[in-house]
Amino acid sequence: MAKWTITDIPDQSGRVALITGANSGIGRATAFALAARNATVLVAVRSVDRGAEVVEKITSVGGRAEVLELDLTDLASVRRAASEVEQRAPEGLDLLINNAGVMATPLKRTVEGFELQFATNHLGHAALTWLLMPRLRLRAGSRVVTVSSFTHKGRGLDLDDPNFDQRRYNSGMAYSQSKLANLLFMFELDRRLRAEGADVLSVAAHPGLVDTELATNSARMRASGFMEKAAGLFSRTTGQSADQGALPLLYAATMAEVRGGDYFGPDGVGELRGGPKRVATSAEAQSISDARRLWEVTAKLTSVTPDPA
Repeated sequence: MAKWTITDIPDQSGRVALITGANSGIGRATAFALAARNATVLVAVRSVDRGAEVVEKITSVGGRAEVLELDLTDLASVRRAASEVEQRAPEGLDLLINNAGVMATPLKRTVEGFELQFATNHLGHAALTWLLMPRLRLRAGSRVVTVSSFTHKGRGLDLDDPNFDQRRYNSGMAYSQSKLANLLFMFELDRRLRAEGADVLSVAAHPGLVDTELATNSARMRASGFMEKAAGLFSRTTGQSADQGALPLLYAATMAEVRGGDYFGPDGVGELRGGPKRVATSAEAQSISDARRLWEVTAKLTSVTPDPA
């Protein structure tokens, strides 16, 4: 798999893919790659203007793409976006790539009062996945690709206080637990889809260390010009390109040998860079009891009915 590139992506003609956070970074790279292989791409973004720039570039070379307004920190926006997909993709959705995210932000809360990273990276995506499951069931071999991180290891997930209402807030811990939640959710979704015999795959991927806006956005939120410059320099000098970082996502989304519950990342040292391969998760990510409890906690917090039940 080490030499796998976007030229190995099978033809995606007739397929509809929704990618969250497709206005920048690996989401943008994923959108371009799938559109180049003839998929119709729904660019799901908070900033419609930035999403429109991506759509314009895709359509200018003959690709098919549309902007879909989506703010994962606002569950009302998530519901509106899901309803809009029913109109945009009446015959069903082939790919849902839950990519958007924030990293190591200062403590902020959403309109519903949730901690920003847990809300953006997990709660919003879980709600969107459940709401779009009827669309995904309409298409044979559809997939949900959840984007996690190698940082999911080591910090754990406090299901009694996932939003740091009681604990002292730690931005790194909050990011790590949100990425662990991504994997717990992916595995539980896979188990439930298998149990009902659905022709929908639940898989995950992580990009490794990538030069994107994540670190600089975090520094910008702290109103620190020095930290923003330092974060940008670190990202540029240590991270691989967004095109390279998108490869594990694209492999998970398109290759025939992918199976439910698979997790892909870079094949290099420390899974920081390289071509896509199957990689291991932490033991915590494979906890069936934690996954079931997270499923229940997520349903309660979002007020969205889980699907599959």
